[in-house]
Amino acid sequence: MANINWRTINIDALDPESSHNFDLSTLTPAVQPVSTSDVQTLSGQVRQLSRGGGNEGALRGALENAPYGADEQGKAIHLTTVTEILQNIRQAEMTPILQRMYQSEGGSETCDTLMKYLYKGMAQGAPGGAAGGKNLTPQATGFNQVSGRNFGGAEGGGQAMSVLLSWHEKLIEMVGPGSIVRVMADRRTV
Repeated sequence: MANINWRTINIDALDPESSHNFDLSTLTPAVQPVSTSDVQTLSGQVRQLSRGGGNEGALRGALENAPYGADEQGKAIHLTTVTEILQNIRQAEMTPILQRMYQSEGGSETCDTLMKYLYKGMAQGAPGGAAGGKNLTPQATGFNQVSGRNFGGAEGGGQAMSVLLSWHEKLIEMVGPGSIVRVMADRRTV
């Protein structure tokens, strides 16, 4: 007993309430794996519904069946589908659709999923813009000038960003800033 150096004992390992003994894998929710072909099938069905005039049903179907377990390609396909649906809905219809979605069963989670897609869409930027296809022009200063960040050009990037920001504004008016915190804290990504 006299040979034990008390300063080197990890006391946290002995305490059952310590974070040292906490399994961090329990923080990540279990999600079912989803194949890219399943995401493509779902996207086709949702687009078909949207083309038939059922934009609200298409949006609700896309948000309630978010492929959390898909790979990055599947998630990108679903993001494109959700963005297309959001662009098809007129601004005058946004608030009534959000009200019906929020007041329905599971509406808060559906609105949080929409918030995830809005943030992911804003992070992606315009197609061919921030995500890829940058045109670099060398400058005399030694730095490169990035052209391709045209948010108001013919690519439709400015229009897509404007639609996402409009939805974000309406969604925050409806559900409040708590949705932002829930989205940032949720480990499931879209």
